[in-house]
Amino acid sequence: MKKTVRAGDNVVLVGMPGVGKSTVGVLLAERLGYGFLDTDILMQTHEGRKLQQIITVRGLDGFRRIEEKTILSLSVASHVISTGGSVVYSTRAMEHLKKRGWVCHMDIEPQILTERLDNIDTRGIVMETGQTIDSLYRQRYPLYMRHADVTVESGHLTPNQVLQKILSSLAALTG
Repeated sequence: MKKTVRAGDNVVLVGMPGVGKSTVGVLLAERLGYGFLDTDILMQTHEGRKLQQIITVRGLDGFRRIEEKTILSLSVASHVISTGGSVVYSTRAMEHLKKRGWVCHMDIEPQILTERLDNIDTRGIVMETGQTIDSLYRQRYPLYMRHADVTVESGHLTPNQVLQKILSSLAALTG
């Protein structure tokens, strides 16, 4: 059954780090007249640390627990929510987000990500030691697809082009 977008629904952006969720999210919120939330920023504010410091201090599992707790604490409407790339590891978090809106997976080819992400070691990416962006992508892709209401390819597009694709997808879901 096709999910229909209702007034007040949130728009949740998921995808790999570096895909442009925050950049496009701000543009989308502005266009829709919605508020904007970045869950990475919420986590950093609450923890008083950068993402990489949270990973260093709490470990990957600790980071994921904090991320899940942050998502489960959200109770907003009419917002664009940019999530951390690892949110899809938590079924509870994704179910919470899906109850309150629709999920847009911003997809990108791993080789483009590798070119964009020159700060892998300091960015705060939830990945195992020695793991590559390509293997991380292959691990997460099925999870993004499981939870997404729509997927938008964003690899070689400008933020405004991605915005237009998301708006078109949103329009299709409202019909």
